[in-house]
Amino acid sequence: MGIYVLISVLILITCALLVLVVLVQNSKGGGLASNFSSSNQFMGVRKTADFLEKSTWTLALVLLLLSLFSIFIIPKHQNTAKTQESEIQKQINDTKAQPVKDFQAPPAKKK
Repeated sequence: MGIYVLISVLILITCALLVLVVLVQNSKGGGLASNFSSSNQFMGVRKTADFLEKSTWTLALVLLLLSLFSIFIIPKHQNTAKTQESEIQKQINDTKAQPVKDFQAPPAKKK
């Protein structure tokens, strides 16, 4: 169960990062890179767009792989359903096994 929770948290973190990276991008090619107009910067406009595109594809691939891996580690509670069914059956059998108390009228008063 612990590894399933870990994978679920990793999936949520990946989703949040993917949303952030997609929101930073601009559909017309500007995005984060459009704010930087000087030519002597470390990452140019094209390199920033390439980085964002590569990070989008990488995060999407990580999300896909984590989702596929989580299928194999989902906790299976098949025994729980059988246990609940057997508990219900026990309760039904217990109620059937208990004898119904005969109703007896109270003793009549003597005069």
